[in-house]
This record gives sequence, C-alpha cells and structure tokens, in this order.
Amino acid sequence: MSITNHPADYWQAIIFDFDGVVVESGDIKSQAFAELYRHHGETISQAAVEYHRANGGMSRYLKFHYFQQNLLNQPPLTKEEEQELDRRFSELVMNAVISCQPVAGAEDLLNKMAEQIPLFVASGTPENELRVIVERRGLARYFTEVRGSPRLKELLVADILSAYPLAPERVLMIGDALVDYESAHQNGIPFLGRVRPGDTNPFPESVEIVPDLCQITM
Repeated sequence: MSITNHPADYWQAIIFDFDGVVVESGDIKSQAFAELYRHHGETISQAAVEYHRANGGMSRYLKFHYFQQNLLNQPPLTKEEEQELDRRFSELVMNAVISCQPVAGAEDLLNKMAEQIPLFVASGTPENELRVIVERRGLARYFTEVRGSPRLKELLVADILSAYPLAPERVLMIGDALVDYESAHQNGIPFLGRVRPGDTNPFPESVEIVPDLCQITM
C-alpha cells in the first residue's frame, strides 16, 4: 500500500525534516554557503554549494570541517573558527528562513495531524536556532519535540523512538535528503521522500516520493 494512502489511524507519529519539507528554504542555505566561501574564489564557492546540495540534512558543522580540509586544504578548524562560521551563517539564513514560503500542503497537514498524533522535527539545523525559527513561524504548537544538530540525524530519530511508546513500523519520516532516508532506514521506520519539481531525485528507486505535501491524505 502507498504510504500516502494508509488509513488515517495507522500512523502513531510523524517525524519531519524541516528545510525543504516544512519550509522552502533549500535555496536559502545554498546561497548562504556560496556567500560564506566566496572570498576564497568562485570555484571554491560553487564546490561548497554542490557539496551542500549533495548532502542535504547534514549538520552545517560537518560541512564546515569538510570544506576546511578538503576544499581549502587547511588545518582543521579550531572551535573559535567553527563558532565564527556558524555565527556568520546564522546571520545569512535566520530571517530568510523565518519569512520564506511553506512547502505546499505542509501547514494543512500539520494542523490536521497535530490533533491526532505526536509530530516531531529532526533536522540538521542547530537545535537552538531551529527552535527559534519554529517558534517565530508560529509552528511550535504543532510539534511534541523539535530536535536538531549537533547530534546526528539517525540519533535524533533513535532518541524519539526510545523516548515514546511507538512501534517503529508505524512511525513515518518525511525528508528531502538521502541522510533523511538513511536515518529512517537505520531505525527501521517507513520513509516518504519529498522531491521538489525540477530537482534531482536523490533516493533509491524503491522510495515513494511526492512533489509537496498536498497529496498526503491521512
């Protein structure tokens, strides 16, 4: 049976990625990485964007360290350098993510399902920043918990499953990146991929995908 056609009472919980699933913020993050590394030259800047797009859902901190050693060929980042990159990145994205458009159908789905089952966010965005964004967008009332980095996404999902009396096969994860699928797979929960029209599908052929959240009729 298609994931989108399961009976309304089948799912015990839904775990959402945030960027690209709840809000249309994928391009905002790409532009921020481009700007952050532009002073190293356009080749480095573009390489940073391509790595970010190929590794959606990964913590920005892991990306910072990868760029430092693999694009810039420099010694590992110090804690102070990491914090400065994080501060500048947050300045570039925070207000834009708060004000960007929602993914079509996302708010209707949240509004409907929050009255029936617990909903969660598991995101690669730093948790403190993510909670501010969720709060300022008026979405906090929908979610039982909002979880983000620095913990790896597969561990965020595992934490949710261990903290609540949920049957893994009846917990759905919705994500737009391969790391979302892998995190669901590693925790034994069903997965639904969101692929924006015109974007490359990053998922295996067996993964059910949707262009937005309008057609999820739970």
